[in-house]
Amino acid sequence: MMEEVKEVISTLSVHGHNIKVTEVLKDGDTLTFLIVSQKFPPLPAKAQVNASAKVMKQLGFLGLGEWQPYCKALENFLRQIAAHSILSKSKAVEIFLTSSDPPGRQRARKNIFNRLSQAVEEMRKEGHKDVDEFFQSERDHNLVLTGCTKTAAERFLDVVVTEQKIAVACGHFSAALHLCVDPGEDPDKQAFSKACVKLSEVFHSMRNNMTNVAENNVSTLGLGLDLESRYQEAEKEMLFRRTCKLVELETAIRNAEKAKPVKKAAMEEVKKAAETEFDHICGVAKQEIARFQGVRVEMLQQALVQWCEKQLRTAKESADQFNQHLQAFRGMA
Repeated sequence: MMEEVKEVISTLSVHGHNIKVTEVLKDGDTLTFLIVSQKFPPLPAKAQVNASAKVMKQLGFLGLGEWQPYCKALENFLRQIAAHSILSKSKAVEIFLTSSDPPGRQRARKNIFNRLSQAVEEMRKEGHKDVDEFFQSERDHNLVLTGCTKTAAERFLDVVVTEQKIAVACGHFSAALHLCVDPGEDPDKQAFSKACVKLSEVFHSMRNNMTNVAENNVSTLGLGLDLESRYQEAEKEMLFRRTCKLVELETAIRNAEKAKPVKKAAMEEVKKAAETEFDHICGVAKQEIARFQGVRVEMLQQALVQWCEKQLRTAKESADQFNQHLQAFRGMA
């Protein structure tokens, strides 16, 4: 978010609202997302619950169903990039959104010693005292919010998964009640069979209601909390990169002060370059933080409003349906 953009064009030829993530293809551990920026085929069908425990732990709400929430989140991410004041001028983004060729695959190198060394170095730099009170305060604030938003998203995901399990259980019980139906001529058995059929309809309605409630939770507040958590993680990464540059600058200043006369001029040039880069990073970071604060508040507000509206609509529809079932049972009595 703070890297200097070297390849710049005037504006993107693709408008943010035109970007659609239409489908996802899975091949083993590889996922290929189909991104359309000019033509608009229909979105995939409603997702079914089949994510593994490993996927749920890694992706949270984005791993539910047939990747439809992931597609929606990716679509939102690309639209924000297209509307970003700096990223929207990147030639790489333009090519990514308009080229029909898939991006090349990069082979990740796994080395446990490198990762351990990097983790230790990051921990050391994360605790480095900042020279700017604004950024120190923002880092402290972000550290608290990162943990809180992640916990909130995880707890809400637990609620959704429980609702999905209840919906499945209601569906199974609704189907099982049909096993009690006896087509015989005994009046008592016929009455019991009729009651089982009506009760099966009730549990089928309960299944539909709980399924709708879970889907509403995912598509509104669920994705909102997930995005808020990722917002905070992104800001944390941005602030960490700035802190790393601060450490580099302080090292360059010390090296320039201790340099011998023969190396003094070279060390001074390194120090000036580090100061220029650090000042640029600080300026961009402050702009990003100000923009981020407004976007996240608007996003959370929209997610909460949509959540309330959808759940109220679902509750009203379910109340009407359950009232019809109640009247049917009264008629049977």
